[in-house]
Amino acid sequence: MSPLLSNAILLTLFLYCVAMALTLVRLFKGPSAQDRVLALDYLYIVAMLMMLTLGIRYASDTYFEAALLIALFGFVGSFALAKFLLRGEVIE
Repeated sequence: MSPLLSNAILLTLFLYCVAMALTLVRLFKGPSAQDRVLALDYLYIVAMLMMLTLGIRYASDTYFEAALLIALFGFVGSFALAKFLLRGEVIE
């Protein structure tokens, strides 16, 4: 791996960590439940992007599979939270 790519990946991971920290602040401080749900959605998206970046850095397929699982569980979780906020129940 070239030094330029290695430094770019490290910078990207650092910026993702900063984004996750700011998102955690919004998750705990959010004035409404909708803000907290959006922060949780953004949190799983950033976690998925971090897994993809780590997969590029270490050239491992395991990270890509983990990113796919994070995306699937994040979608199902955000769907369940949205349904709960709209109707007050998840399972009808």
